[in-house]
Amino acid sequence: MLPTTSLNSRSQGNGALSPRDAARHTAGAKRYKYLRRLFHFRQMDFEFALWQMLYLFTSPQRVYRNFHYRKQTKDQWARDDPAFLVLLSIWLCVSTVGFGFVLDMGFFETIKLLLWVVFIDCVGVGLLIATLMWFISNKYLVKQQNRDYDVEWGYAFDVHLNAFYPLLVILHFIQLFFINYVIISDSVIGYFVGNTLWLIAIGYYIYVTFLGYSALPFLKNTAILLYPFALLIMLYLISLACGWNFTKMLCSFYKYRVK
Repeated sequence: MLPTTSLNSRSQGNGALSPRDAARHTAGAKRYKYLRRLFHFRQMDFEFALWQMLYLFTSPQRVYRNFHYRKQTKDQWARDDPAFLVLLSIWLCVSTVGFGFVLDMGFFETIKLLLWVVFIDCVGVGLLIATLMWFISNKYLVKQQNRDYDVEWGYAFDVHLNAFYPLLVILHFIQLFFINYVIISDSVIGYFVGNTLWLIAIGYYIYVTFLGYSALPFLKNTAILLYPFALLIMLYLISLACGWNFTKMLCSFYKYRVK
């Protein structure tokens, strides 16, 4: 789960890590500790995870400043507490059930939709995006003078989860209150409201992702991660001009997938 590895961190006098420290700071050891805590709810800090979820909306910079604090105190950037992942899973379940209710799906259709949202929309797409960002950041964004550092794949996936949460709440919760009565209508206001929510949700995803990588001091030129904003705004304007309704297309796609 460590986003960085350093040849000089916690070294002995001869410049090498002690066997005990080396074993304790491997990605495998961190991953094992993280997964083990999934079965010990009393060890999870749900209050702090809720704090992070709140500030991912209002001030995501504060969330990543806390990542800096974790690096200084625990020598790792990524979360060592699975409480955020547990709460995100609950949000996925609740919002998907709400989506199924709004789309008038049956019990088994809602279960199919839930499996699709969890394993395809969140995990599957997240694996692809995290792998792509891991490759790009290590290949093109690491500073030349800091070749001892690299972005670990686990941190890239952690950033995806941070960015995915606001998108999930906007598209799978807030949007539910407008789907049947406003968005899926054939009126101009319908696709304007729906597409604007998509613009805000994906914009949040891009911005929170940018903050995640710009928080790593050994990366350079992270501002390029904001460039997709230009494509996003262009696509938004084209959709309004052509009358495309992204939410209506999503609802039709979901209904097709659960048949």
